[in-house]
Amino acid sequence: MSKKKILIEFGEKIRELRKEQGISQEELSYKADLHRTYIGMIERAEKNITLINIEKIAKALNVDIKELFNDTKS
Repeated sequence: MSKKKILIEFGEKIRELRKEQGISQEELSYKADLHRTYIGMIERAEKNITLINIEKIAKALNVDIKELFNDTKS
């Protein structure tokens, strides 16, 4: 079964924003109060993330939640 396109695009957006800010997955996980491997799984589209965790990541990246969905086409 192939991964849902929206999970792939969402994970790519998280990775893009994280790298733009020059922070590691570990640093993002600390700021978001999530496990480092969980951040990696999101970036690789291996997890279907919850709204609560989306909010945590948005706050950790200092962006509006809607920015995490910019460029997603699904």
